Amino acid sequence: MDELKLMALDAEDLGIVSAHVQDAVFKPAGIEYLPRLSTFALVLNRFVWEKAGEIKKAGKAKGYERRRAVLSFRRVLSVRSIGFARGDDETVLSLLALRFTPRGEGPEGTLELTLAGEATIALDVECIEVQLADTGGAWETAFKPRHPQD
Repeated sequence: MDELKLMALDAEDLGIVSAHVQDAVFKPAGIEYLPRLSTFALVLNRFVWEKAGEIKKAGKAKGYERRRAVLSFRRVLSVRSIGFARGDDETVLSLLALRFTPRGEGPEGTLELTLAGEATIALDVECIEVQLADTGGAWETAFKPRHPQD
């Protein structure tokens, strides 16, 4: 099994996790915030960028792959979102990037999940503690995410 498991504890690590979740899709129903546990999590379908070239070369019918995964954040103090309705469980959101903005010189700051359509989820965190783990099988897809140039 080639399931991905990553952990980020600083901004450099977060950049690696961000690359692996770029173009992941999820619905608001897959968002969970547990304030008593200081945990925020997303259940998502990530595009498998790390194998995109291999699958195409192998001649598979659809050419690309997605995997079910969980992206979790620990030490979360608060959560804000803008640009989508949390109660609309049919909306499909697309994750573009993860960014961290430190507050002062300490490890605390705001971890921002940038979504397509000018939507954002902002997490106020004590420090960066992010985990990405594939949780299920993979499936083929014919669609590779594209980002038109402005």
